[in-house]
Amino acid sequence: MDKVELKQRTKKFSIDVIKFVEELPRKRSLDILSHQLLRSSTSIGANYRSACRGKSTADFINKIIIVEEEADESVYWLELMEESGLISSTILPLLKKEANELTAIFTAIGKTAKEKQRLSKSEIKK
Repeated sequence: MDKVELKQRTKKFSIDVIKFVEELPRKRSLDILSHQLLRSSTSIGANYRSACRGKSTADFINKIIIVEEEADESVYWLELMEESGLISSTILPLLKKEANELTAIFTAIGKTAKEKQRLSKSEIKK
């Protein structure tokens, strides 16, 4: 998956979450959870776009770590919605699956970037 496809995928995830949240019933606790979910899920794509424009490898890595954290946080809010029994939705498991996949993708990207950075630094020392 290239950068363009990943940008599209993260944007689609944000849009899917927005549509999901708009259909939720109004309840005090659900309002808080959905606000948190909206914040973290939309942050994934925004921060990935920022990472792609990183000024250095270190900048890219720092931003990818944020993306990874926001994806994992999205999983958490979705799990709370599901496990609290506040909602039952057929789309919630799909959103959780996508958030988990995005977390795994960005974890792998971060590990690869860190390894490349480490190797690059060791090459400079030679």
